[in-house]
Amino acid sequence: MNGLAFTREQSRRVDQIAAEEFGFSGLVLMENAGRGVADVLCRLGIAGPVVICCGKGNNAGDGFVIARHLDLRGHKVCVLLWAKPPELTGDAAANFHILTKTDVPIEVFGNEPDETKLSRLLEGAAWIVDGLLGTGAHGEPRPPLDAVIDQLNAAAAPKLAIDLPSGLDCDTGRPARHTIRAAETCTFVTAKTGFFAPEAASYVGRLHVLDIGTPRKIVEQVARSPVSAGR
Repeated sequence: MNGLAFTREQSRRVDQIAAEEFGFSGLVLMENAGRGVADVLCRLGIAGPVVICCGKGNNAGDGFVIARHLDLRGHKVCVLLWAKPPELTGDAAANFHILTKTDVPIEVFGNEPDETKLSRLLEGAAWIVDGLLGTGAHGEPRPPLDAVIDQLNAAAAPKLAIDLPSGLDCDTGRPARHTIRAAETCTFVTAKTGFFAPEAASYVGRLHVLDIGTPRKIVEQVARSPVSAGR
């Protein structure tokens, strides 16, 4: 919702209420999120392959949905996974399973950076989508993601971050030494408080706040009863 910015804990609370009190399926919200990002990419213009880089959290699940919708619209897309498929859980695992049934190529890096392979896969990309880390991440990205982030930043293609740029603290806006420098950030439900810190600006880029179907009543309830970060 425009004009609001939530902390990590408030964002989790929105998801919790949506699931436990309203009966929302996480798969529905993830589908809406991924399709919303695909819509943004199409509006921005896609003049070549889209490379979607995923870790093992829900941001990865969003990435799998984005890949499916871009493929549906006729765009060339591939998914790079820095996790072993059995490490995926919940809605992310479900969407990975769906994606494996499509013709979208998936390259599994596991826990290896493999700079040579990554360089080859990034060649000619029109967009790089960052789905490596989510709002729950704290501190410095651990190997291999630290090296992966640096290599993605060095690539020529513009980066679009899912929910937040990997390495950026969503509460404080403090960037880690290895943080994605996004041209565009698509975040969900509300902006995150850290996005407006001066030091975050060069990492967040242009911000898009996407509606994923969460009822306004939930957002207003959480806004009236803020939860402090770290609680």
